[in-house]
Amino acid sequence: MHISEGVLSIPVLATGAAVTAAGLVIGLKKMDSEKLVTVALLSSVFFVASLVHIPVGPSSAHLILNGLIGLILGWAAFPAIFIGLLLQAILFQYGGLTVIGVNTATMALPAVLCHYLFRSMLAKGGRSMSVGSFLCGALSIGLSAVLTSFALSFTDDSFVGAAQIIIYAHIPIMIIEGFICLFTYSFLFKVRPEMLMITQEHA
Repeated sequence: MHISEGVLSIPVLATGAAVTAAGLVIGLKKMDSEKLVTVALLSSVFFVASLVHIPVGPSSAHLILNGLIGLILGWAAFPAIFIGLLLQAILFQYGGLTVIGVNTATMALPAVLCHYLFRSMLAKGGRSMSVGSFLCGALSIGLSAVLTSFALSFTDDSFVGAAQIIIYAHIPIMIIEGFICLFTYSFLFKVRPEMLMITQEHA
């Protein structure tokens, strides 16, 4: 879901940069020393998972795992995703530095929103936790695809067709990431519940 350099208009770039800047400030304020290792780990997971790209017009389809990152980190998803995107832009020229604000916002904002939407379901455990974690993984991808499509559509009407393709192309990824989030969160709940407790206590 990386948007390439030279595609977006200045107003869209500025809006994305502003949203990301605000998210980074909030995320860094909420991220205490106990979360640093977890943030670094999930940033690395994001970096690796989103390296394999399938081109879709001016953007691309790939795994993001932002739903899982949002569930565990809350607002700290912003710095985790930002660092991953920054390294990808510098090392592999994926996305780019001018669009890093928009790319971060389209991936991290849905992660944070889904964190707050579904954390009450996760706290109940059992079937509610399974449904909530699946929905968080799937909906985060769906919202990211919609935000990416909006960024392209607001830049130029000629991108409307490509924006629609991006949404359709990510439907199977929504399902895949929903199950990844479900199984990973359930596994961590059994073997490392303290990782999830930190998020619930400080988010």
